[in-house]
Amino acid sequence: MQPTPSATPPSIVIATRESQLALWQARHVQQRLRARGHEVGLLGMTTRGDQILDRTLSKVGGKGLFVKELEVALEEGRADIAVHSLKDVPMELPEGFVLGCVMEREDPRDAFVSPRHASLDAVPPGGVIGTSSLRRQVLLQALRPDLRIEPLRGNVNTRLRKLDEGQYDAIVLAAAGLKRLGMHERIRALFSPEQMLPAAGQGALGIEVRAGREDLLRALAPLAHQATWLAVAAERAVSRAMGGSCSMPLAAHGRWHGQELELHAAWGDLEGRLPLARAQGQARVETLAQAEALGLQVAERLRAAGAA
Repeated sequence: MQPTPSATPPSIVIATRESQLALWQARHVQQRLRARGHEVGLLGMTTRGDQILDRTLSKVGGKGLFVKELEVALEEGRADIAVHSLKDVPMELPEGFVLGCVMEREDPRDAFVSPRHASLDAVPPGGVIGTSSLRRQVLLQALRPDLRIEPLRGNVNTRLRKLDEGQYDAIVLAAAGLKRLGMHERIRALFSPEQMLPAAGQGALGIEVRAGREDLLRALAPLAHQATWLAVAAERAVSRAMGGSCSMPLAAHGRWHGQELELHAAWGDLEGRLPLARAQGQARVETLAQAEALGLQVAERLRAAGAA
C-alpha cells in the first residue's frame, strides 16, 4: 500500500533578494508559515536589478530584473517559493510560474521624505526631487512642473543616504517599505491617492511558485488576503492591457466601498506635451475574473482619455 502524501510540504525554502526590505518581507512570510507548523529556510540572492544601479530600470530591462534569478532558483528546485513586492512583479509571469498568494496590503501610498522641507509644496522652485519611477515622475511634474526630477536608484538605505548627503531636496519612496523597516520617522508627509496615484500592486506582497505545486498552494492559502488580491488583480489588469512595464508612466489603484471596487488609473507623457490622462470605474467584484474585467474597462477608458 502506497503511503498517503503529506498535505503540507515537510520544508519550504524561500528565494529572496538580499536587500534589507526584501529580507524583511521574506522573514515575515517565514514567520507566518512557521506559525502554521512548516519548516522554512531562506535562500538569499543578488539579482541583476540589485547590481545595475547607474541606469533607470526602464533602460536596462524592467522590473523583471528583480525576479529572474529567483525564478531560476524555483525552476532548479533550489527554492520552493519566492516573495516579491508585487509592484516589482512583471504583469505576465513566465510559463510554468503562478502567483500563489497575495498577502494583506500595507499602506499603498507614496511618502515624501526630506530633512529640510515639510511637504512637496514647501520645496522652492527649481528644487531637486529624487525618484527613478516614471509614474512618480509624471505625477510630480503634474503637481509641481517647476521642480527638477532626478534619477534615484538603490535600496532604501542607499536612497536615504543620498538624500542626507544633500544630493536631493527630497525623495519619494513607498510608504510601505519605510513602515516595514521601522522608519516611520523619515516620512515627512504622505501623498493622498488623489495627489499621487499608487502603482499597481504597491504595498502588497506576492508569493510566486511553480505551476502544479498544489502542496505549496495549500500551504500558502491561509496567508492570502482576498480583498487585496482582488484589488491588485484589477490594478495589474489595467497595466497589462496598457502594455505596462516600468518603461510606462502608469498608475492604477483600487479601493473598496463595501463589495464594490473603485479603480482609478492615470497615465502621463514623459515629454510633458500631453496632459495627464485619468480614468476610473467601479463594479461589484467577487472573483479574479470580475476584477480583471474591471481593469480592462478602466484601461479602455484611459486610452479614450488620451493615454498612449
